[in-house]
Amino acid sequence: MIKKIAKYEIFIIVGILMVLGTAIKLFGGYKFSSDWFWLIAGMGLVVEGSISLTKQKMFDKKYKVVFRE
Repeated sequence: MIKKIAKYEIFIIVGILMVLGTAIKLFGGYKFSSDWFWLIAGMGLVVEGSISLTKQKMFDKKYKVVFRE
C-alpha cells in the first residue's frame, strides 16, 4: 500500500515542481534553462509509465486475458 501511494506522491511532486518552475520563469523571478523543465517532464513521464505498467501487470495477473481468433 505504501509503495502505491509513494508512486503517486512522486508524480504529484514532479507536477508541482513543473508548475512552480514555469510560473517563476514566466513572472521573471529567475531565469533558468528550459532543459531543466524537460528533465523534470521526463522524470514525470517515467513515473507515470512505471505506475501504468505496474497497474497493467496487476490487472493481467488478476484477470486472465483470452484472445479469440
